[in-house]
Amino acid sequence: MKQPMTFTINGEIYEDEIDVRRTLLEVLRENFGLTGTKRGCNEGECGTCTVLLDGKPVASCLVLAVEAQGKSIETVERLAQNGELHALQQAFMEHGAFQCGFCTPGVLMAAKGLLNENPKPSEEGVRRALAGNLCRCTGYNKYVEAILDAATKLSK
Repeated sequence: MKQPMTFTINGEIYEDEIDVRRTLLEVLRENFGLTGTKRGCNEGECGTCTVLLDGKPVASCLVLAVEAQGKSIETVERLAQNGELHALQQAFMEHGAFQCGFCTPGVLMAAKGLLNENPKPSEEGVRRALAGNLCRCTGYNKYVEAILDAATKLSK
């Protein structure tokens, strides 16, 4: 059953007729073309579909779209502004904190959620925040270094 739904995504209003059984991940990618959010395991285990819902990281594959109405949704597409990379994106590049890039959007959004909550996290705090994000290409040390570096730059 479809119903009209309105979403605030990356600060913009999106409207469409959405089947109430569809996930936020499906709606972001298929209805609104926001393909930065990746489909991985589709079971909430890998973190590739992480977005921010009211500033907190969630697995968008586990959230029904209807549940996201009235909340602020942020995807990886929101990080760069006016052609300028976000400090997290810049730090990921500087630290070589990605290889294939498939998991990177989810990791970036988990990191953004962490920094929203704690602008000066410890190494342990960063590792805890990334616990739900799986990467098969690289170790997590470069992620941690990049996030700590971005936190330092953002707090100045």
